[in-house]
Amino acid sequence: MKEVTVLLSTYNGEAYLDEQLESIVLQKDVIPTIIVRDDGSTDKTCKILDKWEKRGSLNWYDGPNMGPARSFLNLLKNADDANYYAFSDQDDYWLPGKMSAAIEELAPYKNEPALYFCQTQLVDKDLQEIDSVIINPLLTFGESLVYHFIGGCTMVMNRKLRDVINRHTPLYLNMHDVWIYEVAQAIGAHIIFDPVSYILYRQHGDNVLGQTTSCVAHWRDSMGRVMRRDWHARSRLAKDVFEGYHEMMTEENLAILKDFVDGKKNLRKRLRMMFDERYRCADESTYRLFQVAVLLNIY
Repeated sequence: MKEVTVLLSTYNGEAYLDEQLESIVLQKDVIPTIIVRDDGSTDKTCKILDKWEKRGSLNWYDGPNMGPARSFLNLLKNADDANYYAFSDQDDYWLPGKMSAAIEELAPYKNEPALYFCQTQLVDKDLQEIDSVIINPLLTFGESLVYHFIGGCTMVMNRKLRDVINRHTPLYLNMHDVWIYEVAQAIGAHIIFDPVSYILYRQHGDNVLGQTTSCVAHWRDSMGRVMRRDWHARSRLAKDVFEGYHEMMTEENLAILKDFVDGKKNLRKRLRMMFDERYRCADESTYRLFQVAVLLNIY
């Protein structure tokens, strides 16, 4: 039986928390150690955690509200040594083979940093399947700078990558999963994408982040990120990657990163970036909107 540490950040998650914890405890062929950090809940979440802790199913601690991204990184930094680490949201449902499938893929890379993630199946609040966004990432470093698609709830990493991530805490942090994936790509970690979904990703009114399925909705949300909410997000994240990991990067990835960061102050470089194939991503609409953001210097 393989052991895996599951890191769960909660915040007012009473509605679906029991169901999520049950799906983790019932994972096949693995022994999950569940560590929970509560991010300042005011509902019955802490009572639910107390109940599960008394059963011996998890350990938990609390702290001031810092948002899900920094809460998850806090969990990763404070977790004891383990062979594998997985992130869990508070409102999804894991299919029984989720952990064993990930560990099987990661096992050959015991002595090198490695990251696994998989497709997600969208469901409604009652776990009934709905149309899902299907991703087919190129799995390149340049794409990771442009296209923020990865779902932290599907990620599993080995200890080597955990140690790398804990080396540096970024100043700018939108979501932990995007940061970890970008760092993993930057240092040349082994990255496995599984097109099979082992998670029911619940869509409901209280989601921190959800997925849109229609082309119109996807374009609207993407445009909103480019034109309003995420000004300079990509370049700020890239600067943090350089600050923390430039000594660990290959010459090729370092060149990609430097051009990406330097473009903020150089119009000629930005114009080249708009058509640089190194930054192409699998989602065409995201790529086109990235080109707009580069032109406006708000990427």
